[in-house]
Parts: sequence; C-alpha cells; structure tokens
Amino acid sequence: MKEYRFIAEFEDEGERIDKFLTNSIDSLSRSFIQRSIEDGNLKVGGFVRKSNYRLRSDDEIIFLVPDSKILNVEAVDIPIDIVYEDDDVAIVNKPQGMVVHPSNGHYNDTLVNALLYHMDGRLSGINGVLRPGIVHRIDKDTSGLLIICKNDISHNSIAEQIKAHSVDRIYHGIVHGRLEPESGRVDAPIGRDPSNRLKMAVVPGGKPAVTNYRVLEYFRDYSYVEFKLETGRTHQIRVHMADLKHPLMGDPLYCGGKEPVKCEGQILHAKTIGFTSPSTGEHKVFDSQLPDYFNKILNYLRN
Repeated sequence: MKEYRFIAEFEDEGERIDKFLTNSIDSLSRSFIQRSIEDGNLKVGGFVRKSNYRLRSDDEIIFLVPDSKILNVEAVDIPIDIVYEDDDVAIVNKPQGMVVHPSNGHYNDTLVNALLYHMDGRLSGINGVLRPGIVHRIDKDTSGLLIICKNDISHNSIAEQIKAHSVDRIYHGIVHGRLEPESGRVDAPIGRDPSNRLKMAVVPGGKPAVTNYRVLEYFRDYSYVEFKLETGRTHQIRVHMADLKHPLMGDPLYCGGKEPVKCEGQILHAKTIGFTSPSTGEHKVFDSQLPDYFNKILNYLRN
C-alpha cells in the first residue's frame, strides 16, 4: 500500500478533492482515484471523505493506493480494423475511445489485447509484455492509423525512422476559431506543464516540437485543419493549437469549453502514415477515411 500525504494550501480552498489528487499525482487517472476514494482510501482531517469533498485551507490529506496487481495481459477478441499486414508490420485504424496499451483502469479492453488475439502473439517484444508490437502511440480519444511491429527487427527499423523524423504523419482536426494564416509552421518546445502535471505545455527548455498546418475549410466558429508532424511529442498538436488560442474541438484537457454538438474527446484523426518497409526498402503510404464521428461533426458545422 502506497501512501500520499498533502496539506491543502490557501489557493486550494474549494477545490474538489478528486481533482486536487488528479493534479497532484500524475501517474494516476481521475477515474482510478475516484474508485480508490469509493473504497475508503481517502482521509481528510482524520475523516473518510468522498470524491466531492471540497478542500479547506490547511486540510491534512492522506490518500492510500493499494499495491498494483501484476498484469496478465490477455488476448481478447475485440474487433479492430487492420488495413494492411505483412510479415513485418500491420497498419491498424484505431477507433476513438480505445486505449493503446494496458494501464490503470484499462486491463482487457485495449488495442494490445486485441492485437494479441488477432496477431496470435506475432508481435515485437522490445517494449515488454504490456506493449508488444507498440512502437508509437496516439491518445485514447484520437482515432486513426498506427504502425504495429510484428518482430524486433521491424520494431528497431521503424523506431529509427521515427527518431530520424522520416515517418510521414498527417492528421486532420477541427479547431476553435479562424486559424490564420491559412498555413504555417509552429516551432515551439513542449514539456510538462509546471502548473498541472497531467498536461503538456509550450515551455522554455522543452523538447523540440514542430507542427505544420494547412486550413482545409473555414466555418463560422471553427476551422478544419490538416496537420503534418515533423516531431511526435506527447499531445503535440493539442498543445500547439491550444498555445495559439485555437484548441481542438472537444479537447477535455486543453479546451474544456462547451461545444454546440456532443464530442467524445478531441476531434483529431491520424489520417495518413508513411514509412520505409523494414524488409524491402519500399516507401509505403497508407491513408484512411475520416471516421463517422468526424464526418457527422463536419456536416453539422457545414449546415
């Protein structure tokens, strides 16, 4: 059992305890923290509290996290869209809402669980038992194309291409406001947000991050944009657009405002991916159709 202790500061007055803990412990999700609180693992001022407890200045907080259980990653028959497959790699079109690999709160419903079933164990092992075949990731609520490596040789090859920025990655997204100029290059370093460890931000001394963009269509309050990545930092497009004051539509972390239509997360799709085949040296490019959720929102904005 791991114990976390905090003392609430004056500026924490009135904040929900589950939100406070989420911002204070970056390794745990809010849903995991809420479940732990429901199990009686939180005390404030010596009393067991619920997730909706609002802090007072100088509150003494004790939060207990049970020891992690050893994960046994199972093959699960979850339908996935495999758009291409050979002896080295597979290209998978991940749906919005699917987590890529197991983590707290997601043990048997991830892309890795599905890959173990559909690939019958033929996946690279370089990233360990929790991330077989995974050489790069996209966020849970971002849909689109991922390269899956089926052996360690292909994994090393694709990893080197990613490191050299030679993998083509093109995304489509919808951002707030009229993004101008119509095309541009955002070169701004990204690191952990010093005020919220769940978020990334443009910060001095961060890792180099470059996003090229081109507006495809303007709407009254939004812009439909194509993004081409030169680097692949965590939340890169989301952070760069938020820093330009044009956050992605539906982004729960970097936007937070109400939208005119229901969104299940940021409206962002990894549409195109290109790389050099590890075995043949041929340059391969794969493109995907926009998913239904994305087209429905486009149609709404157009009408």
